[in-house]
Amino acid sequence: FAACCAVGLCMGTQRLLLNDIVPLYSPLHLLVCGSTLFVYNVHYLIKKSTPEISDRFAWSQYHRLWHYLFTTLGITACAIAVFQLPTSILYTCIILGALSFSYSIPLLPFKDKKRLKDFGWIKILVLTTVWTIVTSVLPILYHGKEMSAYPYEILMRFVFMFTLCVAFDIRDMQTDMDAGIATLPNMIGLKGSYRVMTVSMLLFIVMCIIQYFRYPSVTRLAGELIVAMATKLSIDYARKYPSDRAYLGLVDGMMLLYAVLVLW
Repeated sequence: FAACCAVGLCMGTQRLLLNDIVPLYSPLHLLVCGSTLFVYNVHYLIKKSTPEISDRFAWSQYHRLWHYLFTTLGITACAIAVFQLPTSILYTCIILGALSFSYSIPLLPFKDKKRLKDFGWIKILVLTTVWTIVTSVLPILYHGKEMSAYPYEILMRFVFMFTLCVAFDIRDMQTDMDAGIATLPNMIGLKGSYRVMTVSMLLFIVMCIIQYFRYPSVTRLAGELIVAMATKLSIDYARKYPSDRAYLGLVDGMMLLYAVLVLW
């Protein structure tokens, strides 16, 4: 699901760049899909928890074969795509790969905190930045465009992904607190976190309007405004009825809704 969301957001950016809907298959999409499958499944293969604490971890342990399957598919897809991509994409992917693996795997040279996710205030910035680069910057580089021509697309993607990441940090507040990870919600509290998300989505709306005057498209603007409203509603729903389905299906699903509406 995350891989589909990532490819969809890439295509949404490409719709702006080329003023057309690109084919579903391309070396870029293969790389994005494969790397997402690889990173997310490796994360669960090395994750340590107990089934009593996390339903997701219990499911992961029982269906471990799926993680191995999707990890293999991800590696294969990346290997095929690498030989068809320009060097500018590959250099960027090296940086993204280092950030992604440092997030879950203890690679940092510190005594107690060896993963980026152990630094709560860095955790959210890393996740947001990686998703922003993968779904907005990589398509710009892939098509040989100048990033300076699309600053608001990059900024919009950042604040949008930041909002979703804050929501997931709220979901994991207790787990992170027990692990001694000072995430944003644990530092500023629930009310402060929901205020931050509201401000973030207001910034998203403002930048949508500014971008409309640079690249006029009523349908794209309407789609983005619908996404902003739907994101607010989904976060409010997850706040009242917290569950894995609400977060993984509904809140994460805003990425796919975003992609579908801007493509349409």
